[in-house]
Amino acid sequence: MTERILIKHLAAREDGPVTVSGWVDTVRDQKKVQFIVLHDESGALQLVNPAVREVDPDDAASAGRHEITETISGLSQGSFITVTGELKHDERVKLGGIEVKIGTLEVVSHAVPESPIADDSSIDKRLDWRFIDLRRPEQNLIFRVQTTFEHALRTYWIEHDFIEIHTPKLMASASESRAELFEVGYFDDTAYLAQSPQFFKQMAQPAGFGKVFEIGPAFRADPSFTSRHATEFTSIDTEVSWISSHEDVMRLHEELMVAGIRAIKEKHGEEIEQRFGVTIEVPTTPFPRIPLAEAKQIVAERGYVVPRHDDDMDPEGERQIAAYVKEKYGHDFVFLTDYASSIRPFYHMRNADDQGITNSYDLVYHGVEISTGAQREHRIDVLTTQAKEKGLDPEELGFYLDFFRYGVPPHGGFGMGLARVLMLMLGLNSIREVTYLFRGPNRLLP
Repeated sequence: MTERILIKHLAAREDGPVTVSGWVDTVRDQKKVQFIVLHDESGALQLVNPAVREVDPDDAASAGRHEITETISGLSQGSFITVTGELKHDERVKLGGIEVKIGTLEVVSHAVPESPIADDSSIDKRLDWRFIDLRRPEQNLIFRVQTTFEHALRTYWIEHDFIEIHTPKLMASASESRAELFEVGYFDDTAYLAQSPQFFKQMAQPAGFGKVFEIGPAFRADPSFTSRHATEFTSIDTEVSWISSHEDVMRLHEELMVAGIRAIKEKHGEEIEQRFGVTIEVPTTPFPRIPLAEAKQIVAERGYVVPRHDDDMDPEGERQIAAYVKEKYGHDFVFLTDYASSIRPFYHMRNADDQGITNSYDLVYHGVEISTGAQREHRIDVLTTQAKEKGLDPEELGFYLDFFRYGVPPHGGFGMGLARVLMLMLGLNSIREVTYLFRGPNRLLP
C-alpha cells in the first residue's frame, strides 16, 4: 500500500503518484469533469476526475472510471475517502497551485448527507456538534497554536531547570473558598474537585524542588455564563522558591509570555493573520506595572469610575486601563499590583509596610485579566492568623499548614487560564471557541 502523504507536504514533492486521505469538503460535479476539495489535518487539496458517464464496451478502463464517477456523484460532505493518483503542479489551480488526478478512490466512511450545522450556526449549536465544528481550518489552527504555546512554555521551564508535577484533582478540603467547589462522593466521605493546584505546588517548596510547573485541569463551581468563564478549564501554574517579592514572579511571568508568543508568531503568524485577521506582536519587556489604586485613578480620569462594592477592578476597568497602557506604552499587557488583602486568598503575603495590601498582581492582556500571581506567606504563625481572618478552620487546613511547620523558603507563583490567553491572542469573543470541549453551568455534553 502506498504511504499516505499529508496535504501540506505535497507542494514540496515532484509530480508523480501519491496517496492522500481526508474528508470531503465540497464536490463540483460537472458533465465532463469532477472536482473534490479534500481536507486533512494539515490543509486542503483539489482532486480532479475526468468524468465517464457511460461505460464504453470497447474501452476496458472506462468501467473503472465510470465507477469512480458514480461514486463521486454520490459523495456527501464530510465523508472520509482515500485517493491514489497523480500529483501535478499547476499554478492555475487556486488551491495551493497543485492538484491530484484521481486514479483510485475508496470511500472509507460515508457521512449523512445533511450536516446538522452550518457556517452561520450559533456557538451553542456548533458546540452540540463539536466534532464537526472542529473540522473548520480555523479550529484546526487554534489547537495547533495551543500546542505550540504549551510547548514553548515547557521548553522555557525545562531549559531553566523547572520540574514538572502532576497534582491530584480530588481534595479533602477547600484550597480557597467552598463557594466555588464541586463536591463529589468519595466512598463514605466527601471530596472536592480542585480549584487550582495551589496547595500542592506550594508543597514542592518545602520538598526542596525549587521551581515547578503544571498544565492541567481545574474546576470552579461558578454559575457564570460570561464569555470568559468555564466550570472546567486548563490552568497553567508555576511556583518558585527563594524569591524576594512578587516582582520576581512578574519577571518570570513576562519571560514565559514572550517565549510563548514568539513561538506562535514564528510558526503560525502568517496563517493567523490570514484566518483571523490578527497580527501577532511579540511583547517587549518589562511589561508595564501599575498599582491598583493608581490604575483606578487613571480609569476615573478617563471617565469611568470603578464601582466601590469591593477593592477589585471590574471588567470595564480592565478594558479602560488596558486602553490607557496601549495608548501610552504601546503595550498589550499590564500588571496591576498591590491588591487589597480583603479580596486576596489567605496565603498571599501582605506588604510589610501596609498590611492592607498584598504582594500580588493580576496580569491583564488585551483588556481582560488572564492570571493572578503573588508572593506566598511562608511564616506559619502569620499564615494561620490570615486563614482564620478569612473564616477558614486551621484544623481543616492541617495538611497544608504542616508544610510550613518543617521549614519552607520564601516562594511565589501564578496561575493562568490557557483558554483566555488563546481567545485574546486570536481576537475571538469567547473561550468556547478555543476550548476543545467546553464545560459550563448548562453544558456537560458532548
